[in-house]
Parts: sequence; structure tokens; C-alpha cells
Amino acid sequence: MIEIKNLTVFFKEHTVLDNISCQINDKSAIGLVGANGAGKTTFLRSIAGQIDYEGVITVSGSRREHEIGFLPQDLAEIPAMPLMNFLAQSAGVSEKKQELALCEEALAKSNGEETKKLLAKYEKLQTEFDAMDGFDFEINAKKILHGLGFKPEKDATQNTASFSGGWKMRIALAGLLIKHPYVLLLDEPTNHLDTESMEWLEDYLTNYGGIIIFVSHDRHFLNKIAKKIFEISNAKLDTYSCGYDQYLTERITRLEAKESEREANIKKRDEIMALANRFRYKATKAKMVQSRLKQLDHIVIEDDAPREKSVSFSFPKCEKSGHIVATAIELSKRYCDNLVFNNISFEIERGEKIALVGVNGAGKSTLLRLLEGIEEPTSGEANLGYNVRMAYFSQESAKNLNYDHTIWQEVNNTGSLLSPQEKRNLLGCFLFSGEAIEKPVRVLSGGEKSRLAMLKMLLSPSNFLVLDEPTNHLDIKTKELFCQALLEYDGTIIIVSHDREFLDALSTRVFEIRDGKFYDYHGNYSYFIEKRNEKLAEQNSIISSTEGKKITMPQTKEERIRLREEQKKLAQVEAKKNKKIASLENEISKLETRKEELTLSQCLPEVYNDFQKSDKVQKELEDVTLKIDACYAELLKYE
Repeated sequence: MIEIKNLTVFFKEHTVLDNISCQINDKSAIGLVGANGAGKTTFLRSIAGQIDYEGVITVSGSRREHEIGFLPQDLAEIPAMPLMNFLAQSAGVSEKKQELALCEEALAKSNGEETKKLLAKYEKLQTEFDAMDGFDFEINAKKILHGLGFKPEKDATQNTASFSGGWKMRIALAGLLIKHPYVLLLDEPTNHLDTESMEWLEDYLTNYGGIIIFVSHDRHFLNKIAKKIFEISNAKLDTYSCGYDQYLTERITRLEAKESEREANIKKRDEIMALANRFRYKATKAKMVQSRLKQLDHIVIEDDAPREKSVSFSFPKCEKSGHIVATAIELSKRYCDNLVFNNISFEIERGEKIALVGVNGAGKSTLLRLLEGIEEPTSGEANLGYNVRMAYFSQESAKNLNYDHTIWQEVNNTGSLLSPQEKRNLLGCFLFSGEAIEKPVRVLSGGEKSRLAMLKMLLSPSNFLVLDEPTNHLDIKTKELFCQALLEYDGTIIIVSHDREFLDALSTRVFEIRDGKFYDYHGNYSYFIEKRNEKLAEQNSIISSTEGKKITMPQTKEERIRLREEQKKLAQVEAKKNKKIASLENEISKLETRKEELTLSQCLPEVYNDFQKSDKVQKELEDVTLKIDACYAELLKYE
């Protein structure tokens, strides 16, 4: 349980969180919502103990108080080491293994009463190791890596420093999940995930045993995970015991009820004051007037809460480019032995709004960099058309902004011909005003950084926007306004995003990179899903869609007989697979038990004092260990 009393946080003279109190029970899944800059990240960091605050936060329950895991929304810095070593360190497995090894060494040299004490310690360490799933660590780690889009067999030994920023965030998330903390704090966990990984994470968190508090601007993710909603607005916290969609309805009802009550109280107050003023100087009415005035003590009129400001912007009318904005001719890109894609060809026409989709690592960002000219293709050509002026938004905010600058310096250094006052007016439209424009960029929230990067794009004349995950840190309201601005933009857009609703509303064409190949769909995102499934249906009778599984029914008797036979064979294969998995898991359990028995026997004087017995036990232990590794390797084939 988490108990929060009178939590207050200041930033200079600005109150970010004001006297917040609440209680969060075990197995709670809480979606934390609010406008960008409202204080969501501050709330999470307060619980994580990463910032100073006033008030009291108490974490108690069946687990240790320090078991709090926090995933920040910004790029995570993780130590350089093999990926599996990092996960073992995150889970505490490495440290516990080392303690066990040292205890084993001490046992080998001990005797008498010391041996009994060391055996007791060894047994305790093994119990702790088992409690943290140490014996199943590797298989659990590989399941998490696979779910987050890694290739476990290939990536497990790769150094964490060799991964890109987005993959490092996934590594940080994997490190938290393998640790399985009692309190899991997630700040925009889906920003760097593709659709497949998001769906896996949704399933994983649905069955999480501890407390989850997360910030997300993905409506589908909020609906799937959150059982309660905490809203931060005007430095206060409102709680809703429902999912996200119901929260939206209940929030309006609460606001309307609050406003109605306030108006009724104002009306009642005004009536009493009018009556008092009318009869104030009549002696016969004095008692009645005093009685009515006393009623004012029971009428509480809450201050009209300041309405939250929203971003207001639209892209300026841009200079026309040529009809053909960009072309790719047999474009290929290879990094050493890794072929990203091969022989891509397309033309982008003026005014098109193109969604670029594909799983992480498919090559979307690579294609955008080739179009921008940041990288050279391995073969083929990527060219921009006549009078094309490109503006590029990177998913890594450090590439859009200089963290050493203030907000004002970033805007003032764009080269825009606007006057200082006009720039300040624009900053106000993006919710940066007064002293706030002197804030260093590095202290801004993810949403504030995204807004500032968008403002810089507005100040840079362009007619071709290349946007790589621009909505990652935007709240839902700002995202809707941004989508509307893009719809009204009269230039050309190519956009990478994992937000399905956003792409569906915006795109008129979809480029997909899948397995190194390029597919072109002339329609919005829903059209792309439909047509992609039709293509997959040509290869398989059963196709997957976002609504579930659909079966293409055969028309002739011969086709129906053939389908039944295929389904029968598939069922037999599945049954055989499940039987094999159960057999392997049973064998692993037996082998692990035997391994533990052998390990303990090595600590017995009658064994380690007898060379032949000790050698025999050691050989069997090595044999059992090899068999366990072989069983796990075999089991992974069925994942």
C-alpha cells in the first residue's frame, strides 16, 4: 500500500503539486492523466524518491519498502555490458549468485560447528535465490526480451552500448520487469514500442501482482490497463474508480455538478444579500435580517478554478514545391551484414499525407534519414523534388533541441524574421510565457520539449514535414489539436507513429516496411490494415486482424475436406508441442531438484573429504547442468 499525505512540490515559486493526499491499495493499476506540464512526472518522481517534496509518502506491505521501479520518459542511460548481464544485475541474480559461490568456497574449507552455520546460511541464500526466481531467471529474461521485440538468442550477448536510444529504453523497461518491483512507476512506457510489443506489454501488465502507476497518452493502452484514473489539474489530484472511457464521462458530470452547485450558492448568497440590504434599516425586520445573514456562514462558494490552457497553433501557408516532392529509385541500405531493406522505389506527390509503418528495427527511421540526406544509401537514389524545403522532427528530442539553451534561446536562434514580440506571442500560444521562457530546455517535461520542437518547425519555413514519432509525449488534447493542424497543412507530410487513431485520421497513403520489403497502400490506416490482411489471406486461410481471427471459408467440397485435414494436422502439431513443453518442464524440475541435492552434498564432510565421492558428485553435477541447459534450449524453440 502507498499512503500519501499533504504532498506538495514547488518549482521555484510555482506550485506543481498542492497538498495532495490519497491512498493506493495493493494490486492497483492507476492511469495518471493531465495536461502536459500538469505535474504527472513530478508525482511519479516524488513516489520514487527522486525529488524533494513536502509531506509524507509511505510505502508498506508484504514487500520491502525500497522495491520501487521507475521508468522515465527520457532516454535512459544504462551501463555498458552484455544485455543478459544487465538483466541479471537488475534482478539481483548476479549478486545472489556471487554470495552463493562465496558461501560454497567457505563450506569447502570449513569443518565442525562452522560448517553447520555455513550450511544454514547457504540454505537461506538458496531460498532467497529461489524467491527471486533465480533458477528460472534466464528463461524468464528471454521471454521478456522476446515480448519487447528483441531476438533473445542473438541479442542476449550484445553490449547494451551498441543499441539505439529507443532500444535502450526497452532494455531499461526489461530490467524493471525482470526485477518485478512491488511498485512499478511507468512514464510513457509505450513511446518506443511498436504495436506488437505494446500488445505484449498490455497482457503482461494486466496480470501484474504489484502496484502500477503509469502515464500514457495512448487511449487504447489506458483503457486496457487502468482500473482507476488519477487526474492532476491545477496542482490538485482528483481520483476516479473506473477505466479511462468512463472517466471521460464522469469527469464532465462532476464538472457540471460542481458548476451547478457553485451557481446555486452564488444565487442564494445574492438573494440573502439583497434581502438584507432591503430591510437592513427597519427595526421590525432586524431579527429576520440577522437570521438570514447567519445562513451565509454555511454557504461555501469555491473559487472558480482557472481553466487549463491549451496549445493554439496552425502551420503557416507554405511555398509550393514541385509536383513530385521526393523519389526513391531502387533504394537499398545495409549496415555491415545487416540488410535493412532492398530495392525500394516510390514517388511522393505534393500534398500527400503518408504514414510510414513497420515494427521497430524494420528501417523506418533509416528511410527518413536517407530522404533527409543525413545518410547515404548502399545503392540506389533518394532525391527531393523542385523547391522542396524539408523540416525534420526526430523522436529523440536531443536532436531537435539544444539542452544547454533556454526556451527563448532556442526560439530566438531559429533564424526567423519575426520580431521579438511576435516570437513571444507564439511562445504564449505554445504555453510558454513570462519567466517560463528562461527555463533551460533540459528541465522541461517530454510534452514541453515536443511543443517547443513543434514551435521551432513553425518558425522554419517548410513544405515537406518528416515527422518521426512526434506525438510521443503529447497529451491527448494537444495531440488532437496537432492532428487538426496537420490536416490543414497545405504541404506534404510523411509520418512515423504507433498511434493508430492518429494515423487513421491523418494518413491518405501508407508505406509499410516488412521483412526488408516495401509495400505501398493508397488509403488511410484502416484501409492499410484491411488490404494487408487480404494479402496475408492469400498465403494463409486464417488471417489475423485487430478485431480477432477471421476464417476464409472454402467454397467447394474438396476445399472443405482439405481445410479440415489441414486443421486436424495443425491441432495434432499443437498437441504434440504442448505435450513436449510439459515433458521438458517436468524434466527441468526433476533436474533442478537433483542439482540442488548434489550441490548440498558437496558440502558434506563425507563427500568433500573423500576424493572419489567428491569427483563422482562433481561429474554428475556437471552432467545435470548440461542437461538443464539442453532442456532450456529445447524449450525456447517452442516459444
